[in-house]
Amino acid sequence: MGVLWKLEPATAAKHRLYERYLDAWWPILLQTSQRTGYARPRVTLLDAFAGPGRYQDGEPGSPVFILERLLNHSAVDRMHLSPQRVHLVFIERDPARHQHLLGELHDHFGSLRDLPVHLEIQRGDAGTDSLPLLTRLGAWGHPILGIFDSWGSVNVPLDAMRRIARNPSSEVVTTFGPNWFSRRENLNPDVLDTVFGGRAFWTPADAELRPDERWRVWLSTYRDALRRSGFRYQLQFELVPRTGQPLYLVFGTGSTAGLRAMKDAMWKVDDRDGESFRDPRTRGAVPDGQIDLFQGLGLADDELLELVAQRLSMGPATVETIGEWLLAETARWLPKHSLQAIREMRQNGRVAQLSSGRLTAKSQVGLPA
Repeated sequence: MGVLWKLEPATAAKHRLYERYLDAWWPILLQTSQRTGYARPRVTLLDAFAGPGRYQDGEPGSPVFILERLLNHSAVDRMHLSPQRVHLVFIERDPARHQHLLGELHDHFGSLRDLPVHLEIQRGDAGTDSLPLLTRLGAWGHPILGIFDSWGSVNVPLDAMRRIARNPSSEVVTTFGPNWFSRRENLNPDVLDTVFGGRAFWTPADAELRPDERWRVWLSTYRDALRRSGFRYQLQFELVPRTGQPLYLVFGTGSTAGLRAMKDAMWKVDDRDGESFRDPRTRGAVPDGQIDLFQGLGLADDELLELVAQRLSMGPATVETIGEWLLAETARWLPKHSLQAIREMRQNGRVAQLSSGRLTAKSQVGLPA
């Protein structure tokens, strides 16, 4: 691969997701609390596989659009940006791409020293250099968003994820390319040991031979690794573009606010290009584009119905409990989707209401006997 490469449809859709998420993330972390008057003293974004800053046909790479959307955010006047308070860290291993990234940022933003944020553009390796950089910049003890968006094998040790997970108000996004889950003769077990936390954790995934199941098993295995590292909540999902190959993402956060912000970003991604987000737990449902069918025909998405049925197979629950499960355990569904899904399933005989009265969030429901 040369210095620049073509922007694939799934990558473009992923960038739209990042943009929507960061549009919410920055003001949450940087605005002064109206209730307490508290302002966080430092916030750090780490893009550990930064790339050259631009694609073959001129589209901006992640460092460029991340900085551009921050500086032009609708709430920027209330975020009190300063180089001491806001750090953007970009790591790129390839020397030619690193130089190209520096040039792109200078071309777009002029003198980087004059910006109202601090940019750290490091030539280095995501796996070995992320933690030392965060230490040198005084990031620990303050919120960090780590984006580990690799083209090849993700070589970031689980110890790095563990350190970020234990840091207050911090999150990670890890991306796997379309070919990462293929069975490879050059599989490096020592690297995978560091990424997944030991051989016993990843060898069952590598033993899966069914092509359509490998990505599910590997993705769930990495999600489990983030859980063990200390992230209370983890989302796993497949980003399916209208054309081209999919991408696979795992998101780790310690708060339900982070879950909601990421899922809201998914629902806000424009569906004109036909992308969708698929939950690895579902096999029979065909993913729809990001159109809320509840506002159209009043019919729930097949994926949602399949997931609710999976939850009820574990035992009866209230509609509210199912909504909480949808938030914490599924790729894109929110608590508000629970009631209408249960209502439709009850009408179709797929769910039985176990408590009397009208169907509400407090109603107990289960699978039919």
